[in-house]
Amino acid sequence: MKGHTKIVPNKKESLLENIKKHWMLYVMILPGVVFYIVLKYVPLLGSVIAFQDYQIFNGLWNSPWVGLDNFIHLFTYQDFYQVLRNTFLIAFYLLIFGFPAPIILALLFNEIRVRFIKKSVQSLFYLPHFLSWVIVGGIVFELLSSQGVVNAVREWFGAETILFMQEESYFRSIVVLSSVWKNIGWGTIVYLAAITAINPSLYEASVIDGANRWKQMRYITLPLMFPTILILFLLNIGNFLELGFDQIFNLLTPMTYSVGDIIETYVYRAGVLQGQYSMTTAIGLFQSLVGFTLLWIFNRMARKTEQGLW
Repeated sequence: MKGHTKIVPNKKESLLENIKKHWMLYVMILPGVVFYIVLKYVPLLGSVIAFQDYQIFNGLWNSPWVGLDNFIHLFTYQDFYQVLRNTFLIAFYLLIFGFPAPIILALLFNEIRVRFIKKSVQSLFYLPHFLSWVIVGGIVFELLSSQGVVNAVREWFGAETILFMQEESYFRSIVVLSSVWKNIGWGTIVYLAAITAINPSLYEASVIDGANRWKQMRYITLPLMFPTILILFLLNIGNFLELGFDQIFNLLTPMTYSVGDIIETYVYRAGVLQGQYSMTTAIGLFQSLVGFTLLWIFNRMARKTEQGLW
């Protein structure tokens, strides 16, 4: 009709045109893309070793294929169940006691009103994160040795000396406590950022309604932190059986192998020291499969609250 302007829909921009238009943004993300391709995706090709009798001199392509024999041997190997049990128990304790610790600490930091004191205390709690597990392990051994501070205090009260690092009953507790001490401060950063993003007007309105600090935390801070808590919980679940080699290796002693030997330390002994590359690759695939399964299950549960990773 006359007098009407015809609206022409915008032509969909091709990927090449988008790259030309926003080339600076693509250059900025290029290092991250290269990092994940080189260090995350390319190594996936090595997973085929789990289905081979890998021989280092024959290489990846010339080693004989054995199908699922490595997995059958893995699940019929008695020591593997002890290693798996140790890994599961330590991971469970770390999840139960280690995951809530940064949340509680972030809430406590949020209640400190004097800026100088708040920054000083935060820096004090952040510091252990920058220490390697070699240093932390040395500190733990010194504190808990027969001549250490803990036994010196016990002797002062008339108690007997305990060799904590050689007692099986104390090992998992030491692992959990040292992990919490090292990581609790650093773990608060994301939660403090989530608290900072909360609209201050919500607190002001709650004060007018007569809410005290406890009720503000319970009905405003925690509910608005929940999406962040849930996402980090799902990320932790995805790495449930990946405890990290450094901590356990530096705290483990021959007397505590039965309760402290985990998948990473077993892979180190069997894979690196004994050259059982196919077996340890099979363990790694099993570990990843368990992590992915747990992540998928808990993500499905999280979707009921309209949250989740996907």
